[in-house]
Amino acid sequence: MKKLKLIGTALAVSCIAFAAGCSGADKEASGNGNESVAVVLKTLSSPYWKYVEAGAKAAGKDLGVDVTVVGPSAESEVIQQVNMLEDQISQSPGAIVVAPSQPETVVPVLETASQSDLPVLLIDSDAEFAGKTSFIGTENHTAGIEGGKLLASMLQKGDKVVLISGALGNPATDDRIKGAKEALEEAGLEVVAEQPGDSDKTKAMSVMENILQKNGDVKGVFAANDDMALGVLRAVEAKGNDIKVIGTDGTEEAVESILDGKLAGTIAQSPYNMGYQGVENALKAIKGEKVKERIDSGIDIITTENAEEKLEFLKSISK
Repeated sequence: MKKLKLIGTALAVSCIAFAAGCSGADKEASGNGNESVAVVLKTLSSPYWKYVEAGAKAAGKDLGVDVTVVGPSAESEVIQQVNMLEDQISQSPGAIVVAPSQPETVVPVLETASQSDLPVLLIDSDAEFAGKTSFIGTENHTAGIEGGKLLASMLQKGDKVVLISGALGNPATDDRIKGAKEALEEAGLEVVAEQPGDSDKTKAMSVMENILQKNGDVKGVFAANDDMALGVLRAVEAKGNDIKVIGTDGTEEAVESILDGKLAGTIAQSPYNMGYQGVENALKAIKGEKVKERIDSGIDIITTENAEEKLEFLKSISK
């Protein structure tokens, strides 16, 4: 892994050195005269990231910005994301917007980019490095706390609960799990298992099946994203247990499951807003305008009471 990191950093240096040799016009604008923004996501294979992509592209259309959105085949494909990041940097965009899967792996590349006066904005997951323009996203620890509180409100003190986290080292899902655990334990619930589901529906289902074999009296589950929550739900339904499952993200499939009386709730982020605001503020940075260091895209608690309204919104942006 260390060798790969060094290779990635070296490639980024050579890519940016090449970009620095281009004219100022090439660096700031695309061939049609528009500014250009590259957006590198954790993946494009899940509904959540499709909403981010939709927001970024909508901003591009509204603001007259050429937006390129890329992402690896899965959130766990960290090196693939680094390669995509290097490739986008080599094409000399006006700014780059990144949702880092594993910050410590991509930070060397991001630092090199920012040192070459390329505005670097992070969305969804934050990372500390010199020269960062802005972070736009949910306070994931807070989202986890709200998810834990929601689950606790549906259970009794002393009930056993499970936490399903994302890929190891993913700061967004790690922070959600940390927040949820704090809220659940404060409410007097017992966390009997905490396992990674890698932000994957099938993996989460398998993990939950194994947990239920050892803990048949579990009453609730908090999952760090909706895909995992839906995978957990499959395992629960197959077992015939009465278990409350809370997800995170507020995807269309999850909201439909809430309306069907299956998923108990989800802590909805604003992925569309993250994508839109990422491009919007990238354009400000390109123009030399002031950009806030942190922009909170907000969260909503979705249950049966407001799921229909949320679903209408999600359908409107996914058309």
